[in-house]
Amino acid sequence: MEIKLPNYLKFILILLGVVLLIGLLQSFKSVLVPLAFALLFALLLLPLTKDMERLRIPRPLAILFCIVLVVIVLGGVVWFLSMQLVSLTSELDTIGENIGTLVDKVQTFLYSKFGIEPSNRADLVKNAIGSLQDITTTFLGSTISMTTGALSMLVVVPIFVFCFLYYRDHLEQFLFKFVSKDRRSSLTQTVMNIQQVVQSYISGLMIVIFIVALLNSAGLMLLGVKYAIFFGVFASILTIIPYIGILIGALLPALLTLATTGHLIDAVLVIAVFMFVQFLEGNFITPFVVGSKVSINPFAAIVALLIGGEIWGAAGMILSIPLIAMLKVVFDVYPPLTPFGFLLADIDTVNTKKRGRVSNWFQEMWNGIARGKRKKED
Repeated sequence: MEIKLPNYLKFILILLGVVLLIGLLQSFKSVLVPLAFALLFALLLLPLTKDMERLRIPRPLAILFCIVLVVIVLGGVVWFLSMQLVSLTSELDTIGENIGTLVDKVQTFLYSKFGIEPSNRADLVKNAIGSLQDITTTFLGSTISMTTGALSMLVVVPIFVFCFLYYRDHLEQFLFKFVSKDRRSSLTQTVMNIQQVVQSYISGLMIVIFIVALLNSAGLMLLGVKYAIFFGVFASILTIIPYIGILIGALLPALLTLATTGHLIDAVLVIAVFMFVQFLEGNFITPFVVGSKVSINPFAAIVALLIGGEIWGAAGMILSIPLIAMLKVVFDVYPPLTPFGFLLADIDTVNTKKRGRVSNWFQEMWNGIARGKRKKED
C-alpha cells in the first residue's frame, strides 16, 4: 500500500535528509575526504592502468607504477611552491622599506593636491608590516597543519586508490546486484559514460591549469616580476574559482610589484597580463581542451566552493568542483534528476547547443529547398 504524503511534509523530509547528510559528511570527514581524493585519482589513473595491463603487465605492478608517478609529480610541485613561499617571506623587511617609501610619496601627493596632513609614516609601516607578518605566520601555521594532515593522507589515499583500481571488477559486480539481469547492459553503458566524461573533465581541467600556469609565468617573467613561476602556478590553480580566483591571483603579484618598484603602471601591467590570460582561458583554452561535455555555471561553482569549504574545509574546496561535475553527469544520465543537471549547466553551453540545433534546422530546410529545385529541373 502506497502512502501519499502532503507536499509540505515531503519538503520537510527532504530538508531533514539534507541536514542529516551534511552532519554525516562532517562526522566522518577523516574517512570520506581520503576516499573522495582516492576516487578522483583512481578515475584519472584508470586509462593508464588499463593500457599497461594490455601490455601484459600484472595489475598490481601497473597500479603501483601509476601511484608512484603521481606521488613524484605532486611532491615536486608542492616542494617547489613551498621553497618559493619560504623565499618570499624572507624578503618582508625589504618589502616593508619599499612600502614606507611608497607611503611617503602618496602622503606628499595628497598634501600637495588636497591639503591632507600626513600621518606618522613609522606607525603606518609598522602596522602594515605587523599585519603582513601576522598573516604570514598564520598562513605558515595553517600550511604546517595542512602538511601534517597531508602526510597522513599520503599514506591512506594511495591505499584507497590501489583498492579502487584493483577491485574495480568486484565493485562493478556489486552494482549489478541492485538491478535485474536484463538491465545490466544499460547500467554498464551508463557507468562507462559517467566514467569517460568525468575522466575527460578532470584531466582536461588539469591540462588547462598547466597551460594557464605557463602563460601566467611567461607574462610575469617578461615584466620582470619576482617569483613569477610561483605566482603563475598559484593563479592558475585559482582559475577554478570563477571571477574571484583571477582577482586573488592577480592582486598578490600586483601588490608585490607595486611595493618593489613603486610604479603604479607596473602593477597595472601585471593585472593586464592576468586579464589577458583569463580571456584566453575562458574563450579558447577551456572550450578547446575540456569541451562542453561538463560545463558548470559560475554561480553553481561558487556555491559549491562555499559549501565544500564549510563542510570539509580546504579539502572540501579542492574537491567541490570535481564532485559537482560528477554529480552533474549523474543528473544528466538519470531522467528524474535532469532538471538539477540543467540548473548546474553553464548558460553559454546551453545556448550554444540551442544555436546548434537552430542552425541544423536551417541547414536541413535549405537542403530540402535545394532538393526540390533539383527535382523541378529534372
